[in-house]
Amino acid sequence: MLPIEVSGLKKYYGNLKAVDDISFTVKEGEVFGLLGPNGAGKTTTIEIMEGLRERDNGDVKILGFDPWKNGYELHKKIGVIPQNFTFFEKTTPREAINYYADLFHVKVDADAILREVLLEDMAKHSFESLSGGQKQKTGLALSLVNQPELLFLDEPTTGLDPNARRAIWEVIRKLKAKGKTIILTTHYLDEAQQLSDRVAIMDHGHIVAIGTTQEIIQQYGSSERLEIKGSQRLADYIRENTELQVEYNPQRGTITIPLKKRTDALASLAAAEQSGLEWSNIQTRQDSLDDVFIKLIREPLDGQEETAPEAKTDKKRRH
Repeated sequence: MLPIEVSGLKKYYGNLKAVDDISFTVKEGEVFGLLGPNGAGKTTTIEIMEGLRERDNGDVKILGFDPWKNGYELHKKIGVIPQNFTFFEKTTPREAINYYADLFHVKVDADAILREVLLEDMAKHSFESLSGGQKQKTGLALSLVNQPELLFLDEPTTGLDPNARRAIWEVIRKLKAKGKTIILTTHYLDEAQQLSDRVAIMDHGHIVAIGTTQEIIQQYGSSERLEIKGSQRLADYIRENTELQVEYNPQRGTITIPLKKRTDALASLAAAEQSGLEWSNIQTRQDSLDDVFIKLIREPLDGQEETAPEAKTDKKRRH
């Protein structure tokens, strides 16, 4: 049994197709990134998987449970850190963990959990006194109280400085090393590329690409290329004296040459040197996930939020 199995999932709000017939699976111990612009359908998809929103059609199995029909049983086995996590201001991380343990009717070692999320030195500090990164670590700590098999991390590093982001990355990597299955939503594509085993890119309710980041880059991105700072004359010279495809960008003053084999770079540089013209700033480049993301995503939904206002009436428990 796979931790997550989604097939033909649909969720509509009037004429808005928030999630329009998507299917994917997630393997045990995998970090699976769900990416997309605002309005793509990520939040609706996540909330359906968490059992917070009822689907219109399709099959969804989370740890073997139907998340809408069996939410009570499912919630004992999953951990969730919502976007912009917050907590009672005067409560310490240790007190918060013990409070959650009471809610789940479990016994925990609060200090051990704090060590796991690299927050043991702030155990006795009030939540309001913590930095942004420390508050997010507190959220991670609480998501671990019930020893979940599956974690939903919704933009866990939004608004954090680079050092705090990398501290959260370290925690996520440690959780993965322990075999946890993790669903990660993020607007930071470098974060997805660093942490995810596979990603799905959503746009306008559809999955437009799915696979490892390298597979997606290879399928939808441009191949490796050589960039040289130079003039139109230099671009013309290289084109005329080699059999290479040469493009010139007058705004940037750069010459771009796709590299089909390693010797293409040597041929380009040899021609540039033989030209007697000025050239500089040599670099090879390949599309990143960020480049591919921009190519795949269509125009945004005119300021459309991720879910329609009437969708809020959906969020009621039926268990």
